[in-house]
Amino acid sequence: MNVEREEKIKTRREILQKLKEEMIKRLDLPYKPDDIHEDISLLGAGLGLDSLDAIEIVMIVESCFNVKIADGNTSPLRSLNTITDYIIAQKGL
Repeated sequence: MNVEREEKIKTRREILQKLKEEMIKRLDLPYKPDDIHEDISLLGAGLGLDSLDAIEIVMIVESCFNVKIADGNTSPLRSLNTITDYIIAQKGL
């Protein structure tokens, strides 16, 4: 495996870990980071988060990663993977 690919994988893991830790802390979720699968739906049936939780997730992305999610743009909030993809794309990583 080449070094560039390994770096991208490492960066993705770090973003996912930080997202999980911040969500658990700020949303007072009863989970450990390893308990939350990256593809679980965040809103509704998956983790059961609501619109207020979605606002907090947007604030986490903005404060922790310095990436803005436009008002009304909920597509990045489908799962941790979609948020991570969005962060990576916005930061050009």
